[in-house]
Amino acid sequence: MGKLGFGLMRLPLLNADDSKSIDKEQVCRMADTFLERGFTYFDTAYMYHDHESERAVKDVITKRYARDSYTLATKLPLFQLEKKEDMERIFNEQLEKTGQDFFDYYLLHAMSGERYELVDRLGGFEFIAAKKAAGKVRHIGFSFHDKAEVLDRILTDHPEVEFVQLQLNYLDWEDAKVQSRKCYETAVKHGKKVVVMEPVKGGTLAKLPEKAEKLLRAVHPDWSNASWAIRFAASLENVMIVLSGMSSMEQMLDNSSYMQDMEPLTEEEKSLLLGQVVDIIHEAAKIPCTACRYCVEGCPMDIAIPDYFALYNAELEDRDNPAHSARYEELSKEHGKASDCVECGQCESVCPQQLKVTDWLKKTAKVFEK
Repeated sequence: MGKLGFGLMRLPLLNADDSKSIDKEQVCRMADTFLERGFTYFDTAYMYHDHESERAVKDVITKRYARDSYTLATKLPLFQLEKKEDMERIFNEQLEKTGQDFFDYYLLHAMSGERYELVDRLGGFEFIAAKKAAGKVRHIGFSFHDKAEVLDRILTDHPEVEFVQLQLNYLDWEDAKVQSRKCYETAVKHGKKVVVMEPVKGGTLAKLPEKAEKLLRAVHPDWSNASWAIRFAASLENVMIVLSGMSSMEQMLDNSSYMQDMEPLTEEEKSLLLGQVVDIIHEAAKIPCTACRYCVEGCPMDIAIPDYFALYNAELEDRDNPAHSARYEELSKEHGKASDCVECGQCESVCPQQLKVTDWLKKTAKVFEK
């Protein structure tokens, strides 16, 4: 199994404003290329693409390939659990939606210190262990968004988990909130393999400030920005899979080309990323949103938060571009405006990046609601 994983979170769409409108024809071609080039790991989740990603798995993968030709991971959504019975109901629904008899990898989704209490109360770890014992799951783990000390406590309490999925990229390597390095080292200490999510930080590391891009081009003129980020994660010894949420055939061709025979970064190249490049990115003062869209579901004002944040970042790069304001106006006709936020905190409670979403919405309103 090659180290590249196909994340089914940001698939190409037929309608950019409808996350359910997955372009399955293009995804089929992307999956074909992925498998032809020797990779097998597909990663989805219950709520990706407004609950349609798992259904896409059935049409794109399950119906078209022999079961032993690929590996499939999906996740139990902790933030949608209220009672113990929800776990069995959702698991069975996932089997039906994907057309599977079992999952190769099954994760407790978006674990944190706060959600750990919920999981303990509902018996979440016991649930996934029972599914493994019953042959419905081959490997159990959890995806994680919190501090390293919390991860250490969970892995100490539950040595039965086989792997952890961590947000790991060079921008977050020393970040005080994400703690990529500390979390990675904690997983290594406990002997757990790591699946990497957000290696390109939702596309942030694919579109770098011009100054940073020039530094990287001077070293490797033919390497894409994204390849630097994915290589950084893949170069770590305990990393089993690096997920990439590829949303076009172009991205698939690029990532799968260099990951077939991946050239690890040298210590000098790592230092360049962690030093000068990170400093330049921080100077740009963009909103570090990865467009996971967890914040959208449940927003009482139906605010298109990640879309507005993307426009805010675009405005920083190209100020007073009328296209940005026009797009904002277009979106706000169908969704709440940034200024409509009632500061209920729902978005901040589920944000993997731990963003002060309400503060950023106020800044966005000042830019686009003059």
